[in-house]
Amino acid sequence: MGTILVHPKKKEEKQSMGAIERFQEVVANRHQYAQEWKQRKGGRAVGWICTYVPEEIIYAADMLPVRILGSHETQDVTDAYVSGMYCPFCRDALAQGLKGSYGYLDGIVHARSCVHIRNTFVNWKKHVPIDFTYLMFMPAHVQSARAKPFLTKEYADFKEALENFGGKSISQDDLDNAIEVHNTNRRLMKQVYELRKADNPPLTGAEAMEMVIASQLMDKAEHNELLEQLVEELSDRNAGRETGSRLMLIGSEMDDIEFIRLVEGLNTTFVIDEHCSGTRYFWNEVIPEDDRLAAIAARYIDRPACPPKDWPERRRLAFILELAQDYNAQGVILFQQKFCDPHEFDIPPLQQLFTENDIPTLFLEFDITVPWGQFRTRVEAFLETLELELV
Repeated sequence: MGTILVHPKKKEEKQSMGAIERFQEVVANRHQYAQEWKQRKGGRAVGWICTYVPEEIIYAADMLPVRILGSHETQDVTDAYVSGMYCPFCRDALAQGLKGSYGYLDGIVHARSCVHIRNTFVNWKKHVPIDFTYLMFMPAHVQSARAKPFLTKEYADFKEALENFGGKSISQDDLDNAIEVHNTNRRLMKQVYELRKADNPPLTGAEAMEMVIASQLMDKAEHNELLEQLVEELSDRNAGRETGSRLMLIGSEMDDIEFIRLVEGLNTTFVIDEHCSGTRYFWNEVIPEDDRLAAIAARYIDRPACPPKDWPERRRLAFILELAQDYNAQGVILFQQKFCDPHEFDIPPLQQLFTENDIPTLFLEFDITVPWGQFRTRVEAFLETLELELV
């Protein structure tokens, strides 16, 4: 990897940018950001695939946690590695690894989730040169009383593996700092989300998504500075557009910002969401305990659950309905990555939940090869129906 030099003029431009513009720049140039961070900090970058990976521990090891995402471009390099009936997201993410887009990563970590993403990790480990790999056994039954002690021990093993890899002991102070930085990040993003409850939100759903995705790519301390700047900028910001119909977005992995932007071009605004590039990622904080790893484990166990971890009690339904009502969502778009079985099973109970509460829904199945025109026709029809019901 060659040396990355940042021109002084570019540094000045970044400093003069608004927070939203800086988030957009980081998301668009995520690989450059990580490489520049490594040069500035002299540290390692560790990729992660699932939001159940405890970023706090990676951060405490003075490493940059970087979420591995796809490019939303058609690819033909993964058929020899994973089934064509695996979800488009996992195949797109693997393609980026096979093509070398993440060649700057020093390690990759996965917390056991669905079989599709797990096979992305396994094939990355086998076929993409990288120094450090770690598969974390995240409990599926997070509602069990045994989940927290199990995960605490797993985190202790993970911490030791990072220490051996990085050659640095992770102290209690290191963990305290990482917890505080990450809690501050979550707190500030929730503060921004609160502003979306307004009749005329000061930012769009696309801008909110860019903020969250940037958090998954940036040094959290740097992201916190931008969040503080954003809160100040939003205090008197006018989005310069009609809010239109207020929508909620729910489903499996979603980082297709262009889709959000296009839907919001149809006189509508996404005011709230429930997916892993939104609320599910940052909604709850680490509550301090004497055992720092146990405290971090409790946070990931108690966070808004993905469908395969939301049993035997279906707790996420009440959480989702509360979000929809708090943000005055007038309609809901339910989406599923094609072939994503856990979220596909989640759709019927969600549709029933919203039907019982008089909130219309539209279901969309995502595949990066589906053109916007097909989605647009269905979204427009849904919005027309929604407008008639709201009259």
